[in-house]
Amino acid sequence: MTQDELWDVETAASYDTPGIGAFAPEVVGPIVDRLAELADGGAVLEFAIGTGRVAVPLVERGVSVTGVELSRPMIDRLRAKADEATIPVVAGDMATVRVPGTFQLAYLVYNTISNLLTQAEQVACFRNAARHLAPGGRFVVELWVPELRKLPPGQQAMVWETRAGYVGLDTYDVLRQRVVSHHFRFGEGREARLFRSPHRYIWPAELDLMAQLAGFELESRHADWDGASFTAESRSHVSVYRLPAGLRQ
Repeated sequence: MTQDELWDVETAASYDTPGIGAFAPEVVGPIVDRLAELADGGAVLEFAIGTGRVAVPLVERGVSVTGVELSRPMIDRLRAKADEATIPVVAGDMATVRVPGTFQLAYLVYNTISNLLTQAEQVACFRNAARHLAPGGRFVVELWVPELRKLPPGQQAMVWETRAGYVGLDTYDVLRQRVVSHHFRFGEGREARLFRSPHRYIWPAELDLMAQLAGFELESRHADWDGASFTAESRSHVSVYRLPAGLRQ
């Protein structure tokens, strides 16, 4: 299944969870605070803008945001919140599409760079970000750390969350550096609904090399949007890459 097939009308309609989960104020607030700080009054580009989980509150903070989004159903959901004049969006692949203008900040949150399923596509995404940025501009990537240490020897699957009505597990293909996330949701009956998303996982060191190939330098890395220290036990990271002041792709 391709990414545009995966993020279809049904998925887009169920994506937003206002006030809870990824849409909870305590989750979104620190993201918006940090991105607004990094933008420093400049224009911002969001790759994989989705339904506007981050872009809408960022615009409400006075930041100018333009988006790139592959899924037209996701764009349609965003349009129920903000029109084209408020948040312009270009439909296309974040690894290749060109957006008019020059930006001070580009960002890619919520593990979305891993939706690109080859190393070449992920490198192209970094290069595409660099093409859109002014000298000294920044590219921010939020990404999970592969949890292979938790994978039992000889097994390919790992349960990463269980709660009432939900089980989340990942299946790994370590040869191709692929993982498929399985989200099972169920009620009182016998049937469950399954949503699966494929990813190519990336180690932080590999991500840094991708950035270097695109002309970026690592400026900072933290374990979360609040600035917690990144350690060997961190499950995710927020990495900020910066173009040298004299460089433009």
